[in-house]
Amino acid sequence: MKLLAKTLFGLEEVLAAELRELGAGGVTVLNRAVAFEGPRSLLYTVNYRSRLALSVLMPVASFSITGQKDLYNGAVSVDWDHYLDTGMTYAVTAVVNSRHFTHTGYAALVVKDAIADFFRRLTRERPSVDQKSPDLLVNVHISNDKVTISLDSSGTPLYKRGYRRGQSEAPLSEVLAAGMIALSGWKAETPLTDGMCGSGTIVAEAGLIACNIAPGRFRRSFGFMKWKDYDAALFRSVKFEAEKKERKSPVRIYGSDISPDACSTAAENIREAGLAGTVEIAERDFFNNPPPAAEGVLIINPPYGQRIGTSDMGEFYGSIGSVLKHHYTGYTAWILSGDQANLKAVALKPFRKFNLLNGDIECRFLGYELYGGSRKKNAPDVR
Repeated sequence: MKLLAKTLFGLEEVLAAELRELGAGGVTVLNRAVAFEGPRSLLYTVNYRSRLALSVLMPVASFSITGQKDLYNGAVSVDWDHYLDTGMTYAVTAVVNSRHFTHTGYAALVVKDAIADFFRRLTRERPSVDQKSPDLLVNVHISNDKVTISLDSSGTPLYKRGYRRGQSEAPLSEVLAAGMIALSGWKAETPLTDGMCGSGTIVAEAGLIACNIAPGRFRRSFGFMKWKDYDAALFRSVKFEAEKKERKSPVRIYGSDISPDACSTAAENIREAGLAGTVEIAERDFFNNPPPAAEGVLIINPPYGQRIGTSDMGEFYGSIGSVLKHHYTGYTAWILSGDQANLKAVALKPFRKFNLLNGDIECRFLGYELYGGSRKKNAPDVR
């Protein structure tokens, strides 16, 4: 099967590495996506175990267009009865960057009508549209003159793990948090801490990695479970193999925040993820407390003006740099921020830099080695 995993900007290379580890072949890095190949079991496995994919698509048609009518003709030519029957429901989403369409919704409507007409011609009946919980979610991607129509095997996006019961202001996506950890090179060999943890997304994802817990373990359903060819026994075996790999974390993970409400939310999320014995949440001021361990990895996502901000961001970031320099010797520290001007006030030289997106905010993810002597560790060489 030819498949496509969608991800966030900047995480393509680490997703490609993850897919190879899961057994994917033909891995090709694209823009915000990675193409790969494998059997049906791999489609189930990536949905269940990938930490870095937003969704997994299975292309069913690819063709070129010279106008809007070509989209209808190409869509109505797909053998939709292989994937749908008149007793099922469907929905169509579209991503369009083409001179032929000025409205994404119209392209989705054209494909929706083509599917309905295919069944009317075949059976004089048609499946119903259900935008909220369809049996089959169809994805249309149009780039200039090229159209790809795919089936979305994930359904609900994969960043919605299922363990989060609450969130603080401006929470990170679980996929972005896992991607930051992957980019940092952390392998659960030293403690990890987040001194501004908010609702605890970074430390929760780190806990799942440390315990080898598949992120899909908390979800009740995936899109492929409603497909006509769903193999329940095969999916049970995929889950069983994943659960066999679970372990007790070899390291401790620490999350803290100055806000008692944030700590309460984070602690609840950690309990829901089954990580209470792995991740410690404490109400602490990052600027006035020592690190929770002698050495390790620090990953923080401090406030920045476009999210929540403070009155003097330059002074705030300068204080972060001072704390890192004087109190976090023995650590590798990573900062995600969309405030690139004030980020310079950290006044430390980063050894790695990545460009990421937090929602629609362009961010820098910078790594700082805080060792007194020579460098001991390096992040993986991904760009």
